[in-house]
Amino acid sequence: MKVKVQKIDGKASGDIELNDAVFGVEPRADILHRIVTWQLENRRGTARPTRERSDVARTGKKFGRQKGGGTARHGDRAAPIFIGGGKAHGARKRDFRQSLNKKLRALGLKMALSSKAKDGLVVVDSLELKDAKTKALKGHLDKAGLTGKVLVIDGECVNEGFKKAAGNLPGVNVLPAIGANVYDILNHDTLVLTKDAVAKLEARFNG
Repeated sequence: MKVKVQKIDGKASGDIELNDAVFGVEPRADILHRIVTWQLENRRGTARPTRERSDVARTGKKFGRQKGGGTARHGDRAAPIFIGGGKAHGARKRDFRQSLNKKLRALGLKMALSSKAKDGLVVVDSLELKDAKTKALKGHLDKAGLTGKVLVIDGECVNEGFKKAAGNLPGVNVLPAIGANVYDILNHDTLVLTKDAVAKLEARFNG
């Protein structure tokens, strides 16, 4: 699959051949749904668990006599009514993590990239800007017709100046190629890949 390469400001910069094994896979809604569900479940945070009676280090020795003390009969300092005791009916730790095999994860990423290759994929030569300012970057993106939610994926790492400028633009997110994932790709209107990112993603599946 051959696509046009442009500069970040929208000017033409040649062509690039995309690997059909990575960018030409027919997407399946059931697999993409399964991958997205897996990612979102693994992102869920859990409440900090509280310590119950069995979790606190207090003595279990009976500390008062059975009768004649004028107080209730207690045999455990870990009871919830004492300072330092375990909490009754406290928050429990909940684990939402799911397992998913590597082959299915790889296939899901290929399908997400392929769905954007059909509609919503832009390849740029690099993210280098003469003036790494938010206003200048917005002007380039507008000139290139990149509106809505835009996900920019670079190669090994992201240029710090570009990352800071993009961080001030709502709807524009930047990731290195190693951080490319199905949910973020599908959750944006346009996917922008640098030539380095294309090479990294193709090597990731060939390696």
